Amino acid sequence: MLYPATGTTKRDVFDYYTRIAEVMVPHIAGRPATRKRWPNGVDQPSFFEKQLASSAPDWLPRASVVHRSGTTTYPIIDSATGLAWIAQQAALEVHVPQWRFVAEWTRSEAEQLKPGPATRLVFDLDPGDGVTMAQLVEVAHAVRELISGIGLSTFPLTSGSKGLHLYAPLDEPVSSRGATVLAKRVAQQLEKTMPTLVTAIMTKSLRAGKVFLDWSQNNGSKTTIAPYSLRGRDQPTVAAPRTWDELHDPGLRQLRYDEVLVRVARDGTCSRRWMPTCPPGTG
Repeated sequence: MLYPATGTTKRDVFDYYTRIAEVMVPHIAGRPATRKRWPNGVDQPSFFEKQLASSAPDWLPRASVVHRSGTTTYPIIDSATGLAWIAQQAALEVHVPQWRFVAEWTRSEAEQLKPGPATRLVFDLDPGDGVTMAQLVEVAHAVRELISGIGLSTFPLTSGSKGLHLYAPLDEPVSSRGATVLAKRVAQQLEKTMPTLVTAIMTKSLRAGKVFLDWSQNNGSKTTIAPYSLRGRDQPTVAAPRTWDELHDPGLRQLRYDEVLVRVARDGTCSRRWMPTCPPGTG
């Protein structure tokens, strides 16, 4: 039993990830997958896992990243089978960076994957004590309006936890450093124009009654919960893509995995209302 409060089993999690794969995989393919695992259920201790275990199946794609602490080999989840493997590990949460691996050729003419540029911006709207969902939505619209001025479209999701996430696909990939600088400037600008509601500073003591507009997850060494990933909370909620119209609903709330499956079945496997990833003419 992985979610004791709702009776949600490992089989339910496996079923969810295999059924949601068609819409989830495009958002995580080509990116190193960090997993957060709850092997004994969400009421028991969890742990993050980056390094791919030696026991992982040979068919699972992988690539390495050099960190300050050493080299880590990550799985790349680019198929329903890969997501099924995730579920079997009780890895409820999948976290990925905003960049993808790119191929380069070595002197021995062997293809090697290395971290590439960022393909999207992300903003994590984290509510401080006393902040309402309506206030989160107000800030989300302000972000949307500001970055539309530089030609970027913004796509919201309810994070499955407390806040909202906003994604902005980049027409041309940029360095993670460049993406971080841009996102930080957006956050600082909104802090100036909405000083009673927005902070761009991470210090928790400054967040009460404000929305922390977290720009730092654009850093190449950081990750964000993936769209459509489950969350390891009491309820089996999901980082669920939403439409801007939905954000006007006064009853806006986090969605459970079963509700997300219903939405995907209703909207089709390539809804163009939320961060399209399908080639033109498909879906």
